[in-house]
Amino acid sequence: MSVITEGAAEWTGGCQCGAVRYQLLTPPEHACICHCRMCQRASGQPFMAFASVRREDLRWTRGHPSTFMSSNVAERNFCSACGTPLTYHRVESGSIGVTIGSLDNPEAARPVEQFGIESELSWTSGLRALPGKRTEDWMREYGIAHIESHQSHASRPRKSGMSENL
Repeated sequence: MSVITEGAAEWTGGCQCGAVRYQLLTPPEHACICHCRMCQRASGQPFMAFASVRREDLRWTRGHPSTFMSSNVAERNFCSACGTPLTYHRVESGSIGVTIGSLDNPEAARPVEQFGIESELSWTSGLRALPGKRTEDWMREYGIAHIESHQSHASRPRKSGMSENL
């Protein structure tokens, strides 16, 4: 299975507020999900998803991220203005992983492997079985007529049906 999907001509991304933007000079070589406790804490989520490139193929095109040395082997870049996690870099490695959610087209980087499975939360395997609700339906249910986004709109439009309202 390939990491790259068709139609991903340009690999760009950035943080939620738009203060930090990046470009990948080559398509990602590998995409994965990590369930380890460090990734859970760094994201506040059950897992993180990364798409990796050689470190020299990542260019910061707007602003510069802050760096947190999360362990003796890894550092993480994030936006100090809005807190968006942007990268994971194992210091002794020549590659760097950008968070798939920070890509302008996250659908284009499909994970092919999982790490840190000893920390996988027991309920993540059943997520597909949970009832689903579109954002528009949630808004209608709670009487929300309009959401004015304060997020950066530097990214390309997403696929139809994918919400950026929240």
